Amino acid sequence: MLTGKTSALLEERKNKAEKLQAEGVTLYPSGYQVDITSSEAIDRFGHMDAEALEREGKSYAMAGRIIALRDFGKASFIHIKDRTGRIQAYIRKDRVRHEKFNTFKLMDIGDFIGIMGRLFKTRTGELTLLAEDISLLAKSMRPLPEKWHGLTDVETRYRQRYLDLIMNDPVREVFVLRSRIIQAIRDFFVAKDFLEVETPMMQPIPGGATARPFKTYHNTLGMDLYLRVAPELYLKRLIVGGLERVFEINRNFRNEGISIKHNPEFTMLEFYMAYATYEDLMALTEELFNHVLREIVGRNIIEYQGKAIDFSPPWAKMPLYDALRDLGGVGDEVFQGREYAAEFASQCGIPLSKRDSQGHILTKLFDHLVEPLLVNPTFITGYPTEVSPLSRRNDQNPHMVDRFELFIGGREIANAFNELNDPVDQRERFENQVALRDAGDEEAQFMDKDYVAALEYGMPPTAGEGIGIDRVVMLLTDSPSIRDVILFPQMRAKGD
Repeated sequence: MLTGKTSALLEERKNKAEKLQAEGVTLYPSGYQVDITSSEAIDRFGHMDAEALEREGKSYAMAGRIIALRDFGKASFIHIKDRTGRIQAYIRKDRVRHEKFNTFKLMDIGDFIGIMGRLFKTRTGELTLLAEDISLLAKSMRPLPEKWHGLTDVETRYRQRYLDLIMNDPVREVFVLRSRIIQAIRDFFVAKDFLEVETPMMQPIPGGATARPFKTYHNTLGMDLYLRVAPELYLKRLIVGGLERVFEINRNFRNEGISIKHNPEFTMLEFYMAYATYEDLMALTEELFNHVLREIVGRNIIEYQGKAIDFSPPWAKMPLYDALRDLGGVGDEVFQGREYAAEFASQCGIPLSKRDSQGHILTKLFDHLVEPLLVNPTFITGYPTEVSPLSRRNDQNPHMVDRFELFIGGREIANAFNELNDPVDQRERFENQVALRDAGDEEAQFMDKDYVAALEYGMPPTAGEGIGIDRVVMLLTDSPSIRDVILFPQMRAKGD
């Protein structure tokens, strides 16, 4: 609901727009030729003194949004903001054409403006563009949030990210860094001879992760389709096809709860490497993170939410059961059977279902008791086979799989394992998942006969890993919530 003040401001802007149109000014013209950005101007001319700028004597065209305006009647100072930063401009009545000055007097903070002029230094030494010509590029019909209050309401910032980006420069920097982080990751894998690929977002059979999928329907094909929960099974089909090193950076979709760590649509890196083991991926992961840190922050120690995190290799490694004993305070009896594990979980206030096996209960205990304690990068190994339906069994202990999860800053960042390439074992694992789904587990995986058929053609020994890009960006930008690093996070409908 509009307040009286807001309603008056909207009416004022509407009147100004009508006056501009009456004077023949186009409110939303097509294009504008820009010669130089604000940061380029500052880099090239910011160090010059007034005399040197006077000798330079060339006019430049700049464009941006008006974010500050000081009107002195026959002259005004404004600040305009473009994609690279901001710069001051000076508009004098005696330096621009009469009709152009009148156009400027009907402009507001928030409007986009094009200015042609020469650069000079003010008495305070600020680099400034002295306007010779002015063009309205887009009329803003709504006022921006007040300068001194800014945009501070968290929900408004997420719902109207465009306002958040206009008003809060640190937010813009987060998303610039996000792009740089992803590019650094991409460069790392390309340099390691990995091929970047794209696999289906809509899949007839969702697989590759234990998660509840989103379901849709394709009218022409007359079939159900699912937004993918993971690209894993398609990427491993490519390994079967002879593409021995592949990676994908793309979206996954999981119909699950929303929290500071979870958004139903999120970005994952998944990569697969033939002839490698999960131990090889540990070393590769250490190398990847330290490469990204060098590129983005220039050091391998960062601070996240008040805690220092040291990425210097080698990283800590610990079996799951040892972590439960040594860090979680879990007694040996909990490992003796499901009933003991369930009783201990109940004492810890962890909700369980009848379908939860001992392995599932132990991993829930780990999530509750140990995960928050793992601040520095830590590889946790030795996961039960029953919670790892796509992982290869350990040769010495078939009740365990060759797998690790990586924890940094008290949360899971990556999951990796030696891939199960035995088609008989894989079919049995799928059948167990189908039984769980028939019993009511909506997160259990489907039977994928074509994937089993692919394995029957032969897949070489392979290791694969998934890394949550959003969580990596959270770490490197010191962001407390996943919503802070996703441009348009999912939100509950207003009024619900």
